[in-house]
Amino acid sequence: MPSKKKPIKRLTRSKTDNIVAGVAGGLANYFEIDPVLVRLILALTFIPGGIPGLLIYIIAWIIMPLED
Repeated sequence: MPSKKKPIKRLTRSKTDNIVAGVAGGLANYFEIDPVLVRLILALTFIPGGIPGLLIYIIAWIIMPLED
């Protein structure tokens, strides 16, 4: 029986669904959820003082490659 391989999902920044750097759009594509929900969660991380959320976003921006 031939086995069907599932394509490997890559975490990349979105070129089409971006507002700042495409991080939220890329995370939404990877987890197959609405980008608005990801943006809301990221916005909530800015509430406790801003630095933790901003740091997470900048690190993701640097680490995640831009989609092909």
